Amino acid sequence: MGCSSCSTGKDGQPRGCKNNGTCGTDGCNKLTVFDWLSNMSLPNGQKPFDCVEVRFKNSRKEFFRNSEGLSLAIGDVVATQAKSGHDVGIVTLTGELVKVQMKRKKVDPTDQDLPKVYRKASQRDIDIWQKCRDKEAEIQKRSREIAISLNLQMKLSDVEFQGDGSKATFYYTAEDRVDFRQLIKDMAKAFSIRIEMRQIGYRQEAQRLGGIGSCGRELCCSTWLHDFRSVSTSSARYQQLALNPQKLAGQCGKLKCCLNYELDMYLDALKDFPGQDTKLHTEKGVAFCQKSDIFKETLWFSYKNDPSNWYALSKERVQEIIEKNKKKESVASLEQYVVETVTEEKMVFENVVGQDSLNRFDRPKKNKKRNHNKKRRRNKQNAHKKS
Repeated sequence: MGCSSCSTGKDGQPRGCKNNGTCGTDGCNKLTVFDWLSNMSLPNGQKPFDCVEVRFKNSRKEFFRNSEGLSLAIGDVVATQAKSGHDVGIVTLTGELVKVQMKRKKVDPTDQDLPKVYRKASQRDIDIWQKCRDKEAEIQKRSREIAISLNLQMKLSDVEFQGDGSKATFYYTAEDRVDFRQLIKDMAKAFSIRIEMRQIGYRQEAQRLGGIGSCGRELCCSTWLHDFRSVSTSSARYQQLALNPQKLAGQCGKLKCCLNYELDMYLDALKDFPGQDTKLHTEKGVAFCQKSDIFKETLWFSYKNDPSNWYALSKERVQEIIEKNKKKESVASLEQYVVETVTEEKMVFENVVGQDSLNRFDRPKKNKKRNHNKKRRRNKQNAHKKS
């Protein structure tokens, strides 16, 4: 999605709003929630919910109480309460849907200690806010240089200024515990601001920074995914995926969140499906399962003495053989239960409506000049014979 400012330039290339995810219409922001209750009116006598959802840099969202009764709408820039001073953010949700989001994120809607919305941001507030946002890239680069000079095993991934410019929060990732006391002293001396260090995980880092996944789309965690569920290699095993860490890992270095999307469907399909450790007893020998396909409902078995030859059996046939084996009855061989696969011949090319052949460029070209000379000699010889 793009906001109304994301128009096309003179050369046909998208110009972009250049607001770094803070455009007023909330079209370019991450984790945008559609307010499907916006066109519905409240019942008589019911007051509108006095809390709003405010979004700050990247994916950070917090809930604030509108104690002053301000008329706020989605996209309004507001000054909110902070631990010291004030912060500036954009309203992303209002009304009854905020109560649903608060319950979803386990925030008590009746809590009177929620931070408050001070006012709608003035032009002076917005100017200070944008000025601080423009300095973040330079300060992030300088802070990384300071951390490298102190030999700290950490990565400073993002910097976020408070709306009034009095404090900066540095987000970092690290494998072990880091003693950054000297780092805070050096950065406070270099930047003349209050410093707050906040450690985040690798998935939270990918959520804040965003990017393009191997599927060609924007990362789920930075666009619509709100919570991180644990992903294990068993999710890949149930879906019969190759356990290749390079393909299963996302940009954060962890297993991709999308491995859980279709897992429930696979688990439901595998409930009445024979397992991979199934053994079939036949008079010809014991057969082991080599491969299964839940979409085609087909399993491939091979004999213990001949593992190179696989036999495709349907799920019903395999269950029938298993029931006979439970009754201590053995079948003659797997060949009696093999599924006959009919392969349809696909037409690679068909000459329709006067189309040329595909190998027309492979044919040798004829020399028209040589053929023309032969024809002239033949005509001269026929003329001499007649004379």
